[in-house]
Amino acid sequence: MPGYIPRPDGDFNSWLVNFVTYANANLAALGLVAGDMTPVTAAQTTWNAAFPAHVAAAANALSARQGKDAARTGVESAVRPLVRRLQASAAVSAAEKASLGITVPDTSGTPVGPPTTHPVISVETKARLEHTIHFSDSATPTKKAKPAGMLGAEIWVNVLPVGDPTPTDPADFTFVALDTRTPYTLDFPGPDGGKNAHYVLRWVNTTGEKGPWSETATATIGA
Repeated sequence: MPGYIPRPDGDFNSWLVNFVTYANANLAALGLVAGDMTPVTAAQTTWNAAFPAHVAAAANALSARQGKDAARTGVESAVRPLVRRLQASAAVSAAEKASLGITVPDTSGTPVGPPTTHPVISVETKARLEHTIHFSDSATPTKKAKPAGMLGAEIWVNVLPVGDPTPTDPADFTFVALDTRTPYTLDFPGPDGGKNAHYVLRWVNTTGEKGPWSETATATIGA
């Protein structure tokens, strides 16, 4: 019958002791003679020497690993304060830090280039005289995150009567805000109700450089 021998060593050892004990005590009833058990008991003798040795070695290995881990923690706790001193010291050159195998701070900085992508706009119009402007990046339109190095998005608007042509010149729009995180809520005065609000946005990076304009987004202002 397959599967009758347990896989865990401890369970296997208990099973083997029971098997040999019962078989030797009931040879005649089982139709066996002592010689039938000889190969089994010989193998059991080898097992009885190997199994405890393995258990002891595993315990020793666990103890050794715990000791090693504790020793490493001690070394790191001693090294880190010294490394912080070396990192902060003007007397230690970058070459010396590299020779020690510790981090060499990048003091040059990587300049952030001007924005090359543009915001993608969607306007929520559920509330009266209010628009909620959501924006994402044209390179990752399904994510809310700004492009790396961007301070935020400039929001510009032009409110016109329904039926007037959509403005195409950014000079015709009025600056609203520099929003650092989507969304942005814009309130309108009562007379603007029923008109169209046209929006264009552009990214501004942390050094003030501006990117290309977005496509124009248009939404009616609820009266």
